[in-house]
Parts: sequence; C-alpha cells; structure tokens
Amino acid sequence: MNVRNRKQAMAWMLGALLAVGGAGAWSQNSGVKQDVKTAGHETEHVAKTTGHALSKGTKKAYRATENGTRKAWHKTKNTTKGAAEGAKEGAKQ
Repeated sequence: MNVRNRKQAMAWMLGALLAVGGAGAWSQNSGVKQDVKTAGHETEHVAKTTGHALSKGTKKAYRATENGTRKAWHKTKNTTKGAAEGAKEGAKQ
C-alpha cells in the first residue's frame, strides 16, 4: 500500500467512526429529551394528585368543624333551656 492509499483508508475509517459516533450522540440526545418529557409528565401527575388530596382534606376538615359546631350549638341550646326551666321552677318555690 502506498502513502496515498493509506491516507484515503484512514480518512474513510475516520469518517465512518465519526458517522457512527455522531449517530450515537444523536440517539443519546433523543433519550435525554424523552427523559425530560417523562419527568414533566410525572411532575404534572404528582401536582394533580396532591391538589386532589389537599382538596379532599380541606373538605373533610370543613365538614368536621361544621358538625362540631352544630353539636355544640344543640348542647348549648338544650343546657340553656334546661337551666331556664330550672330557674323558673326555683322561682316558684
């Protein structure tokens, strides 16, 4: 092999190596892009799930407070009514 053929062979090998290496790098970029997309979708899902859970907890707390308030109101009403009736009977004696 003469020098010219060696240079051509080396140039051809280098070109092939760069072509294969470049395709590998392009493939990796595509994988990174998909990873970022997947991470974005997962973040969106987590945000929605957290929002729903927070909403559910808020509604549960609201209803518990409402029920407790009603219960306290009824007890106060009954106690006041009983005390008033007791006072009337005590005043009659």
